[in-house]
Amino acid sequence: MKTKPGGISIHCVDVARGRVATGLRVRVARLDGTPVCEGVISAKGLLEEPALMGEAITPGGYEVTFEVGAFYRSLGIEVPDPAFLESVPYRFHIADVAQHYHLPFKFTAWGFSLFRGGA
Repeated sequence: MKTKPGGISIHCVDVARGRVATGLRVRVARLDGTPVCEGVISAKGLLEEPALMGEAITPGGYEVTFEVGAFYRSLGIEVPDPAFLESVPYRFHIADVAQHYHLPFKFTAWGFSLFRGGA
């Protein structure tokens, strides 16, 4: 019997404003450069892209890129150009596709926390 992949979930919170980062642009790609998906964070704080829960998630390396500078500019919040955190890349590896990989991204214009959470 084939095991369904556990997938990747990405949850983003703008801790400076104390709310989910609705509208934050996020890209997910394999480390070889192959795109997996791209989109914006929903009102639920999630990157709701079906590819993250499907067969596209295989063992190997991935990079998620969070467009923090553009996010704050889109809100009318003044940040330097380029911003201190313009684009934040995060590289990780998946060994077991049966496991779920939850990535909570908590950030401000000046710092961030990103880790594998329990989901």
